[in-house]
Amino acid sequence: MSEVYTGRFAPSPTGHLHAGSLVAALASWLDARAHGGRWLVRIEDVDTPRCVPGADPAILQQLAACGLVPDEAVVWQTQRNDLYATALQTLVTRGWAYPCGCSRKDIESAQTVARHSAAIYPGTCRHGLNGRPARAWRLNVQAVQAALGLPTITRWQDRRLGPQQQNVGQEVGDFVLRRADGLWAYQLAVVVDDAAQGITHVVRGQDLADNTARQILLQAALGLPTPDYLHTPLVLAANGEKLSKQNGALALDLHTQQTVLTALNAAAQVLGLPLVPEHTVTEQALAKWAAMRGSPR
Repeated sequence: MSEVYTGRFAPSPTGHLHAGSLVAALASWLDARAHGGRWLVRIEDVDTPRCVPGADPAILQQLAACGLVPDEAVVWQTQRNDLYATALQTLVTRGWAYPCGCSRKDIESAQTVARHSAAIYPGTCRHGLNGRPARAWRLNVQAVQAALGLPTITRWQDRRLGPQQQNVGQEVGDFVLRRADGLWAYQLAVVVDDAAQGITHVVRGQDLADNTARQILLQAALGLPTPDYLHTPLVLAANGEKLSKQNGALALDLHTQQTVLTALNAAAQVLGLPLVPEHTVTEQALAKWAAMRGSPR
């Protein structure tokens, strides 16, 4: 890409940073610094029922304690509803988004009969609501692919994982853009935000790699650029699953220089990087360390 490198860290304020989220934050910051680019922070609070009051300022304080300071003002998704509404209207006008009246139970029932699996939307409302009230809005994957001449299999190159591919129509189906509760879906919000902020490189946890094909399709449908992607290793809990707030991940203790160094060194180890030098952690000191280490692996 010819644009100035612009990366971002986009936490959801469902709690404080834990060891896994610091890995993603450090990796995205390091990659931006290694490329002489900008690093932004976006608070992804679009899923308001899951957000914890006070979590967003706490996250920003934790990042600052680690020397990870964004190059521009922080933005919040809840302040960007007009952007998402405009994007959805664009898709509706082009005939690529449609209202859906299916409940979760309807979809699960259809899957039991059709595929013996869950989560893949069968396209029930693609050609009309059949008397159901509209609940959500979905992207018509087949319509987008046909209109733009896109292949049924979406392929991309991940900078760490290598060649990736997904048949969105078969493996996901027509996915949600606006939820039944009126909230914006993650896929639409992140695509609109990345484009609005000029994000050229996305560095995030490997658990989000499965979202990439859907986001690439949305970018094409909205005429937006596709960033480069790098998905970082995950920190695993004792049960072998991704470390998260849902399985008991503890908030990072960053109240002293020693606990900050301990947290940064643990994150660096996951990324295959040498330890942070034993000195005061400041943005300038960490930047000097980053300049010697290059991009995360």
